Amino acid sequence: MIEFKNRKASFEYFFLQELECGIVLKGTEIKSIRLGKINFKDSYAKIIDNEVWLFSMHISPYEKTTYFNHEPERKRKLLLHKREIKRLKSKIDQDGVTLIPKSIHINEKGKCKVILCLAKGKKMYDKRDTIQSKDLKRDIERRMKAGE
Repeated sequence: MIEFKNRKASFEYFFLQELECGIVLKGTEIKSIRLGKINFKDSYAKIIDNEVWLFSMHISPYEKTTYFNHEPERKRKLLLHKREIKRLKSKIDQDGVTLIPKSIHINEKGKCKVILCLAKGKKMYDKRDTIQSKDLKRDIERRMKAGE
């Protein structure tokens, strides 16, 4: 299973809920994803006309194709059930949260899936706390390795 994580998202947001959803891709896009030519650190999702769309996810053009290539930053449709979309829409409207892709993976069947999260933005002091806890955890691991 191939997996790509959005590391910047965990630094910028608190994750409240996760959903796994499919994504509509063209043939050259899935080939580029399998090669790791993907960047989704600034991407987000919106609900437009009861459909979920993923914006500003960059998938580099596939090198081995001619003129049938895709546009790198086009909006892509995410596949969710109608009741899931309604539930997400109500939470977004009430709580002031946003939809952020946490990771993208290709499962055993060869299907590309997106882990979409309801996320709330962190304040500056929350980000400092995150950095401090990561540094502390890293120091503890180094001491544990040195003691062994």
